[in-house]
Amino acid sequence: MEYQSLAIPDVVLMTPRVFGDERGFFLETFRQSEFERRCGNFQFVQDNHSKSGKGILRGLHYQLKQPQGKLVRVTRGEVFDVAVDLRKSSPTFGQWVGVLLSEENKQLLWVPPGFAHGFYVTSDEAEFQYKCTDYYAPGDEYSIRWDDPDLAIAWPLDGGEPKTSEKDQQGHLLADAPVFE
Repeated sequence: MEYQSLAIPDVVLMTPRVFGDERGFFLETFRQSEFERRCGNFQFVQDNHSKSGKGILRGLHYQLKQPQGKLVRVTRGEVFDVAVDLRKSSPTFGQWVGVLLSEENKQLLWVPPGFAHGFYVTSDEAEFQYKCTDYYAPGDEYSIRWDDPDLAIAWPLDGGEPKTSEKDQQGHLLADAPVFE
C-alpha cells in the first residue's frame, strides 16, 4: 500500500497494490499495523456501505462529541470525496481537500476525527464503503453546507445543483457551525 499525505497532511490517500490476471484481481484494503504506522493509532468499530445515484451529494457530515475518523473507498462507480478541517487549533482550519475515488483506481482516503466529510457521485451510481473509529450518534450529527462560499469547494457538478437530503440543505455555514477546539 502506498500512503500519500495530501495538502492537509493528516488526510492520507492510500493506493493499494493490485494483483490481477485473467481470473480477476486481488488487493489488500487494510492492514492495522501499517495503518497505525502511517496514519496513527486508531481502531475501527463500525463499517458502513451506501449506494447513491449520479448527482447525489452526501455531506458535509461530522460528529462533535463522538468524532469519527473514516477510512473510505468506492467499490462501484466514482465519487469526488471531500474532507474539511474543522479543528480550530489547526493551521489548515477551514481548508478542504478533494480526490476522485473509484472502483477503477481502488484508492482509499483516511479522513481523521475533527473533519467534516462528504462526497458527490460523478458516475451513474456509486457504492461507497467506509470504516469508522466511533459509532454513529444521531444526536451528535452536524452538517456544513456543501455550497458554503467561505469553503468554495470545487465540486465537479454535472448540470446544476446536486441532489441533497433535507438535513444537508439545513446545514450550517462554517462561520456559524460548532467546530473542534
